[in-house]
Amino acid sequence: MEGEEFAVGCLLSIKTTLGDEFEGQIISYDRLSNILILQEGLESGPRRNIRLLKANYIKEFSLLRQDEDPLDVKKCFLDLTSLQAREDSAVRQAEADSERFGVGVTSEAQNLFDALSKTLPVRWDKTVIVVMNEVRVSSPYLPECVSGGTPAANERVKKVLELERKRMQTRTSQ
Repeated sequence: MEGEEFAVGCLLSIKTTLGDEFEGQIISYDRLSNILILQEGLESGPRRNIRLLKANYIKEFSLLRQDEDPLDVKKCFLDLTSLQAREDSAVRQAEADSERFGVGVTSEAQNLFDALSKTLPVRWDKTVIVVMNEVRVSSPYLPECVSGGTPAANERVKKVLELERKRMQTRTSQ
């Protein structure tokens, strides 16, 4: 299974050792890793299913025909607007995710932040947990370290901290 049979553009019918059967066109073959990169199906359009397959997982194959290069730049279609939207969304999500991690805080503090975030809107202000944009929880993140906000909000945060600390102690003592 080398050389000509794995030439770019070949359309193959493939059966794998795992029982999969599909048709695919070879986009690339890496001899060093023995991996085929295949475009599944016969259609070429804006959406393509790409499969990476270790060649030693091929049980049998047959050459259907030799086609032109599937990566011909004159025939490739890239929806740049869609790609830009996906990138923007991924960047926004990564930024939002990064704001959920405290810098210079203990794992215990991060666990308390995570527990509070399950039921309340929270964010970090350096090493202080800010809950509902009004209640502040300072290190060492005990109920007596809660300040600001309305008395009801203050009590709610203290209650969640107490319960989470008990839960954390139960987990460590088991």
